[in-house]
Amino acid sequence: MSASADDARLHTPHWRIEDTPADTGGAMATLRRLSMSVRPVLSILRRAAPWSAATVLVSQLGSGIATAGSLVLAADILRRLIEGRFTLDVIVALAPPLLVLAVVQAVRVALDAVTARARARLSPKVHRLAEEQLLAAGLDVQLSAFDDPDFYDQLHRAKERGILHLETATASVVDLLSSLVSVGGATLALAVLHPFLPVLMLLALWPEAWATLRAASLQYAAMATTITLTRQARLIGDLAMERDAAAELRVTQARDHVTKEFGQATAALEAHLVQQGLAEARAATWGHVFAGLGQWASYIALAAMLHAGWIGLAVAGTAIMAMRSAAMSVQRLVVVARELFEKGLYISDYRGFLDTAGRRRNRSASASGEAPASPGDIAVERVTFRYAGAPSNALDDVSLRIARGESIALVGENGSGKTTLAKLIAGLYEPERGCVRWDGLNLRELSAASIADRVAMVLQEPLRWPRSARENVRLGRHTRVDDHDEALLAAAREAGADEVVARLERGWETLLSRQFHGGQELSGGQWQRMAIARGLYRDARLVIWDEPTSSLDAKAEFAVYESLRRMARDRTVVLITHRLASIRHADRICFMERGRIVEKGTHDQLLALGGRYAEMFTLQARLM
Repeated sequence: MSASADDARLHTPHWRIEDTPADTGGAMATLRRLSMSVRPVLSILRRAAPWSAATVLVSQLGSGIATAGSLVLAADILRRLIEGRFTLDVIVALAPPLLVLAVVQAVRVALDAVTARARARLSPKVHRLAEEQLLAAGLDVQLSAFDDPDFYDQLHRAKERGILHLETATASVVDLLSSLVSVGGATLALAVLHPFLPVLMLLALWPEAWATLRAASLQYAAMATTITLTRQARLIGDLAMERDAAAELRVTQARDHVTKEFGQATAALEAHLVQQGLAEARAATWGHVFAGLGQWASYIALAAMLHAGWIGLAVAGTAIMAMRSAAMSVQRLVVVARELFEKGLYISDYRGFLDTAGRRRNRSASASGEAPASPGDIAVERVTFRYAGAPSNALDDVSLRIARGESIALVGENGSGKTTLAKLIAGLYEPERGCVRWDGLNLRELSAASIADRVAMVLQEPLRWPRSARENVRLGRHTRVDDHDEALLAAAREAGADEVVARLERGWETLLSRQFHGGQELSGGQWQRMAIARGLYRDARLVIWDEPTSSLDAKAEFAVYESLRRMARDRTVVLITHRLASIRHADRICFMERGRIVEKGTHDQLLALGGRYAEMFTLQARLM
């Protein structure tokens, strides 16, 4: 296989990936797969809602025992009615068992009510824990994981479908338990009435159970194709309805093309589902045929037992009622088993992501060392770094020293490694070789929390937090005590964000998202001003600016860089930009190319050198 083919296989989108093999195995394999679908649900139930889960289990078992007791009591009452006459003595004699039956039925109703109340708590608790686990796992992984397309794909699969199906599978597991308890209660009652009666019930129910297992096997075999085709149709449909794609789809007049693509995807899904449904219908038909034969065989056996005097008419009638009740429970099992097979495949995406995230957890998250409060000497020592799946290193044997209070500018063409180096300095990435030290301390040995506490980072594409303008700035250091918003307002003035807020309908309380009622959307330049204010509000000792003014006009850019120069007096600053005129006052400029620092010096020194920096600066000057 060629390298290009390998890359295509590794980066195949998740809707093309087949989750299951075509081999279905036998009945035991089907039961094992059902068990594998149920186990993760039970595991999260024990953590999310142990008392509610235990309540459901106990009340369901109690309901099953009550069902068995009801059948036994009904058989006794029928026997007395059949054997006696409707005299006052017979009626009086029936009063105690009738009263007991009423009590048992009342207990069963009460237990069902308890089950319903406990069940209502399960799914919301499971959803909350699943969301929290996913969020915690995503926040704890190394930042480099998000540059791995396979990891990013796993995350979206877990978020888009894993949590939803984990939540709904909770209800399916409870239904499975309820159906099994009903069958168990009927079996227990028949065993009490006569030890051979459970065998007759098995004779009547086995064909239905066989049909269930067969249909489940067929569904399992077809599930990979079903999921693949569903994902394909959903991907096209979701893209067509997204806000970001709406304008371009209209400008390019792509409506007919997108509709055609969607129609082809849904037609393929329809054909597959019809074929799958017909195969399952054939299995269900044979199951009904054999189930009918099994029921007739059990009825004939009951008649023979009745004729031989092994059982009475009352017991025979009760047995028929128990078999019918069990048959309805088995039919419910058919539906639940199918649901759990499908959901189990989706739940595996969720569990798979948690396992992967655990393996890719930030090593600094478990370190206990405390980062220096104000890093005085930052040393990058022969660092090499490569992104997952990349053909070459993003950084190759890079070394750099930055003194306290120094202002360093990283420049170079796109893809030269500027942002990667800045993230290594900030402790967001871990080098494959070499190390980054703050005041002689290896960042690998320092806690991630203490490293992050010393860093402020303003990115070219800032976080657009769907909350108020005030919360967007306070997000820079949400724990900062600023009762009268003095620090917030000062940061906003320095960044020019106060002018943005002044134009908002509700000022600082304006919700910055049109996805919610009453919200407003900002332009790219306005968002960058808010992000710069957020960085200033953080008030960290190490400041990293990655193209912070790319969307600003010349006047706003000048004001921001003036603020940056004032702030840099007692901070270490790393600045990344393509606009070389903005960094003339930097203490040092590092020109990067193909993951290496090829030139270092002040602006004047690099111009005198006449190298790559001078060439790029001259070219930009001609364009202005």
